[in-house]
Amino acid sequence: MLALRVDNKRLAVRKIAKPAADGEALIRVLLSGICNTDLEIARGYAGFKGTIGHEFVGVVEESSNQKLVGKRVVGEINAGCGECALCRAGDPRHCPNHTVLGIVGRDGAHAELLRLPVENLLPVPNKITDEHAVFTEPLAAACGIHERAKITKTDRVAVIGDGKLGLLCAQVVSLTGAPLLLVGKHESKLRIAKRLGIETTTPAKATARNGTFDVVIEASGAAPGFELALNLLRPKGRLILKSTFNAPTTMNASRIVVDEISIIGSRCGRFQPALDLLSRGAVDVESLISEEYRLSEGVHAMERAGQRGVLKVLLRPSA
Repeated sequence: MLALRVDNKRLAVRKIAKPAADGEALIRVLLSGICNTDLEIARGYAGFKGTIGHEFVGVVEESSNQKLVGKRVVGEINAGCGECALCRAGDPRHCPNHTVLGIVGRDGAHAELLRLPVENLLPVPNKITDEHAVFTEPLAAACGIHERAKITKTDRVAVIGDGKLGLLCAQVVSLTGAPLLLVGKHESKLRIAKRLGIETTTPAKATARNGTFDVVIEASGAAPGFELALNLLRPKGRLILKSTFNAPTTMNASRIVVDEISIIGSRCGRFQPALDLLSRGAVDVESLISEEYRLSEGVHAMERAGQRGVLKVLLRPSA
């Protein structure tokens, strides 16, 4: 089968052996999505070697649960050991021995086939298209904010970053009714938020509102975004870090102590809330799709995904 693989920062589409199920489910990928984590992994982030990609929708070919065979599914990306206290409690995301699809110790989704534990899979409702279902993982990450911090309609919220994740975070927060501001640098991306009724501004103009926000969600993954987030927060405000930073970030620890700022990390979210939003048509993911390529064109697709102004780039194994 074909797979988009990275080895020592070398990216290539290669023909490799089909994976054996080995007690897990075997899924034929219908569509996969390129995200910023894929781009960072290709540059050496996490030291991963193998097939990249973790956003997908596919059809189950083999499974111990026969009811899933032939069904369209998406899959939570963290696979735990099944034995530790976290796994036994039903949350393998921080299992000390977990693997992560296309990121840690497990071949990923930019391939014709992948495998995941059966318990990771969720059927996709018929009303959700493949092109929308492939957004389940990043939308779940945005929904994960609510797992880590309660946001109500009385909270003043700013989201920093107008990329794919920032736009999804802004949409998820907007459903709470909270006063919301999206801060970004790209007019074409900010226009998407404006069409959805979300207030937008640029980083330079946002400084006029320093010290006025109860919650700031940092989704840019850049050091200036972290600094801006601290500036925007009121004393005793909450800073939610939503992006992995691609370089070391310095911070003024004294200021965090003096202003009693709470810093909250938020990584992967549960898939069911995301599927529910997609089923209801409560979020706009269609506007986030920029381009689609065949899997065989994966290297070029990755180059396009890394270019300024490009949002979601999709890969289709079978054209």
